[in-house]
Amino acid sequence: MRDWQSELDLEPHGEGGWFRRLYTSPHEVSTPHGPRPAATSIHYLLDERQPRGLLHRNRSDILHFLIDGGPLEYVTVDPAGALHRTLLSPDAERHLLVPGGHWKASRLTGGARHGLVAEVVTPGFDYADHEFATDAVLREFPELAQELREFVRR
Repeated sequence: MRDWQSELDLEPHGEGGWFRRLYTSPHEVSTPHGPRPAATSIHYLLDERQPRGLLHRNRSDILHFLIDGGPLEYVTVDPAGALHRTLLSPDAERHLLVPGGHWKASRLTGGARHGLVAEVVTPGFDYADHEFATDAVLREFPELAQELREFVRR
């Protein structure tokens, strides 16, 4: 197995896993929350040391593209509280769109040792647009609490 963390010079990510920003557009777009780059992109890796990404949401849309490894399971919750599961795998889907405002978590599954994805965020990522889930999300969606609890930081 390739050592993607070293090869791509990835750093620990606050969500879990490893990342490195690849691109920030020099063009800005106006949003209700201030100007943002038109797009940003990162490499994001889950591996045996960091097999899970915590539940979080962004204001922007995020496209995920499986590059290597997997399968990775993405668990998303739309604003109405509907839970969706998507498997990114060489044998199934290789990309996923998570619309802005949807909660998202990820994990290795099916015996995977790693999963490397590229993410494109549009409008571009800004920490002011990012929110980690807390127990308040579990109270907001009590019917999903059992399934989401493992993805909420304690």
